[in-house]
Amino acid sequence: MKKWIWIAVAAVVVFGAFWLYRTYNGFVHMDEEVKTAWAQVETQYQRRSDLIPNLVNTVKGYAAHERETLEGVVEARAKVTSVNLSVDELTPTAMAEFQQAQEGVRSALGRLLVVAERYPDLKANQNFQELQAQLEGTENRIAVARERFNVAVRAYNVAVRRFPAVILAAMFGFEQKPYFAADAAAAQAPVVEF
Repeated sequence: MKKWIWIAVAAVVVFGAFWLYRTYNGFVHMDEEVKTAWAQVETQYQRRSDLIPNLVNTVKGYAAHERETLEGVVEARAKVTSVNLSVDELTPTAMAEFQQAQEGVRSALGRLLVVAERYPDLKANQNFQELQAQLEGTENRIAVARERFNVAVRAYNVAVRRFPAVILAAMFGFEQKPYFAADAAAAQAPVVEF
């Protein structure tokens, strides 16, 4: 009878070790998925940031007296490049600051495109059209990257909150990560005027 108890204890220990191994490595894998998804978000924002100087210079030649708008775009780009958020620093506060800076760029670009509407020659300019198309494509890529990031964060957050894995997550410092949430201004419909 004593032999069966030792076999049962050994089986429980082996099963427990396997569970620890599998759960911990699962957390590591999902954490890396979140980091990869965040890197894609940053890559798309960098792409947009890289397009801005070309777009501003193209508009500058046609709309020299729209200096305030052009400076606003340049300032927003400078502000967004000064906000560095690594995946290890993802907190709700840091994420909100990052999103606010990105919203500033999006808003400034919107004003720039409104200025461009006033100049038919600019709208017909091939460089401007190509840059505008690239910017539109980049905005779509940003949206997809943010969505993929949120999917990775959801999987990770669910895993670190499930019982009994939550115990192991707490022991090894696997904490929940914040989602990429919509900016508060996005809740209001834009005003379209003709």
